[in-house]
Amino acid sequence: MAGLGALERDVMTQLWDADGPLTVRQVHERLSRHRDIAYTTVMTVLDRLAKKGVVAQQKADRAYRYTATQTREEMTAALMLDVLSATPDGPARDAALAHFVGRVGPAGAAALAAALKAAENR
Repeated sequence: MAGLGALERDVMTQLWDADGPLTVRQVHERLSRHRDIAYTTVMTVLDRLAKKGVVAQQKADRAYRYTATQTREEMTAALMLDVLSATPDGPARDAALAHFVGRVGPAGAAALAAALKAAENR
């Protein structure tokens, strides 16, 4: 996710891939399989993500459990729309969209075409 740092994205991946809410310890254990990271760093990142509204923090006994507030797909779409909204309407936005479509490849373009067709039929 472009709006998140690399470590924040890694933490979010753990939450998205989980079957339910995770504690700091559980996120730390999952991340520790692939990198050397301090427990307190994971705690800080989750706290920061909660303050940004990206994760929900639920008190469970003496620990907090964390869940993503949006699916991976919803967050990706929101980030894409946020970046696109920074481009003025008209030719500049049309050019940005054309460049995007040109860079997603044939499979991505087909998925976009299918999504546009489904949106028209709603």
